[in-house]
Amino acid sequence: MAWLDRFPLGLLIAVALWLTVAPIVPEPHLIEKLRMLSEGTLVKPIDIFDLLLHSVPLVLLAVRLWRDARRGRG
Repeated sequence: MAWLDRFPLGLLIAVALWLTVAPIVPEPHLIEKLRMLSEGTLVKPIDIFDLLLHSVPLVLLAVRLWRDARRGRG
């Protein structure tokens, strides 16, 4: 995971926030896809891809922040 540590944190935050809310109108895709997942209607491959596209940057940001916090303690 050294590549993630070398990735600029500011850029990672910007990408994660942008893809979390994009598109803003009528509803962010991430919210829509999570709602579809909870309702059991997330079945089309394009919708699954869209869920991954919009959620992976958030997961990477969370992992990066967790790794930075652990490194700061140790």
